Amino acid sequence: MRAKRNLVVFASLAVTAAIALPVLAQRGPTSGPVARYDMRAGTVSGMAAMGGGMGGAMGMMLGRGGSRTQHELYLRLGSGRGPEKGAPKADHFMPPSAKLGKSVALVTPQDERVPEGFPEGRRPKGRLLVFWGCGEHAPKGQPVVIDFAKLAAGQAPAGLWTSTIIRDWGPTKANSKTFGRWPAEDGKFVKADSSLLGTHRIAGNYAPEIGFTLSKDFMGALTSSTGSLPSGATLLRWNALSDATGYLATLMGGKMSGQGEMGDMVMWTSSASRQFGGGLTDWLSPAQVAGLVKDRTLLAPSVTTCTIPAEVRAAAPDFRMGTLSAFGPEESFAYPPRPADPKAAWNLEWTARVRHRSMTSWMDMAGMAGMAGQDPNQAPPPNDKCKPKGGLGGLLGGMVKPGC
Repeated sequence: MRAKRNLVVFASLAVTAAIALPVLAQRGPTSGPVARYDMRAGTVSGMAAMGGGMGGAMGMMLGRGGSRTQHELYLRLGSGRGPEKGAPKADHFMPPSAKLGKSVALVTPQDERVPEGFPEGRRPKGRLLVFWGCGEHAPKGQPVVIDFAKLAAGQAPAGLWTSTIIRDWGPTKANSKTFGRWPAEDGKFVKADSSLLGTHRIAGNYAPEIGFTLSKDFMGALTSSTGSLPSGATLLRWNALSDATGYLATLMGGKMSGQGEMGDMVMWTSSASRQFGGGLTDWLSPAQVAGLVKDRTLLAPSVTTCTIPAEVRAAAPDFRMGTLSAFGPEESFAYPPRPADPKAAWNLEWTARVRHRSMTSWMDMAGMAGMAGQDPNQAPPPNDKCKPKGGLGGLLGGMVKPGC
């Protein structure tokens, strides 16, 4: 009986393979695309949208400012061709509702900036305490403690940053023969009442003309609130967004040392596993998010609360800065369309994709509001030495030096 059952299973697999192989064999060759276009459209609210330097952040934190909403837009064009004549030139022609004029120029940079590490001479001291997961108390095994001196020297422990979620910006200077991007140094910026709905056209001298019509606009704004629980944990709440595919909350915090410098730093994420950085801080496609919700790296779109463990607040009593991201829809386009005949060759001229995200942030600096006699209503004077750098190193570098 078992042998007969195995024979039936084998026969079924053979039939399936016989059907599948001709289908695969019938697929025509695919080439291209010559050009790739990437749009990332974001909505920003909370502290990140306030502006005004430390004074603006302090004002909001202490109840002297209201929440604002801003939009952000990033455009990237990569081509396998060089310019037909002269220097590279390309423009994105927007619908009038975008309020960016007739077009924005996609500038070809000499060098593309990359996140910096710890600035020379400003390597932080102390420790980094790593927590993760929603719940009133951190489970056994947390926090993971990391020595800053080793982290700054490039000795990050294995598994600190996620390697399974790759940051994908699409076209870059490195993977394109000719590359252009916006924002640029043109003084233009997307506005809070800008809309992307309508027809878009990208034309230049190093890529075929690209055209598509968008039916998805900027996502709605996230609003969040936090409250203390008797256990010492923090309850984070937010409004549901109808087009959200998943959520991620993060927090960075710290404890001041006796010398007025930053001592221990704290990192926490709502992920059920130890997942930090990488593509999690970027725009993710709905397909990516679906898998990450399934394995509990991201919170499901139906979730609107998360409890930050009491141990996180206890380890970071002087300041806590949180972010909440809602990942949204994606629209994809290609020209020419895939041929109806599976045997026909598909020679792609261009592809384009548009990804959406909404983000909010908040800050609690109860232990630092009066630090160094700073008037919380007044932004600090400009200081080039304290200019924020990219990446974790820049964030920490600006915190560990007094006056920055």
